[in-house]
Amino acid sequence: MIFAANFKCNHTRNSTKSYIETLNKLLSNNCNHECFVFPPATALIDSTKNITIGTQNAYSTKNGAYTGEIGLEQLSEFSIKTILIGHSERREILSESQEVVAKKFQFFMEQGFKIIYCIGEPLEVREAGFESVMNYLAEQFVGIDISYPDLIVAYEPIWAIGTGRSATNDEITSTHKALKSIIKAPLLYGGSVNISNIKEIAEINEVDGVLVGSASLDSYKFYELLKSVN
Repeated sequence: MIFAANFKCNHTRNSTKSYIETLNKLLSNNCNHECFVFPPATALIDSTKNITIGTQNAYSTKNGAYTGEIGLEQLSEFSIKTILIGHSERREILSESQEVVAKKFQFFMEQGFKIIYCIGEPLEVREAGFESVMNYLAEQFVGIDISYPDLIVAYEPIWAIGTGRSATNDEITSTHKALKSIIKAPLLYGGSVNISNIKEIAEINEVDGVLVGSASLDSYKFYELLKSVN
């Protein structure tokens, strides 16, 4: 399975270094999962044997007059070739439109990055019914090349992110089945994944891995997630 840890706006450079050192040692004990860690931009470091480091965000440029952004030049210093694109917090809080998201996707696809592309619906759409959910998710693929070979898709219902409420197994199964009929890329589930629900989520045939937020912030607890599925 694929396990991806999204630190969001958490951890420092020093704590990230310590986290990676600890997790790398733990993963050397015959862990068969693919592991990604996405620290904040100030804590980017090189990947290790067992862990691929990715960036939570970047601007679609090598460098330039883009205050507050990072580009290829900064990422290349740490050999970063993996990126999260389309996370709901960037869409909802930072107002990234589908046009902006698609432009970013196109740029980093052309640069050969592995892309974890995030999609998800708000609660009012989920409550409107399954057809509404799928129509909403389909709009998030506009301008996205779903045949890109280094694409991983992460389905994260917005109403389950950081709320402690994960989608039910039936909700995950039905949504992932429908998405699998559209895309051939590996499909992750994200949204309040933790030690109490990881086994059930991992047993769903259409789930190829998980994108983990708060439950990934402690290296030992994140390792427990991986080990529980080994």
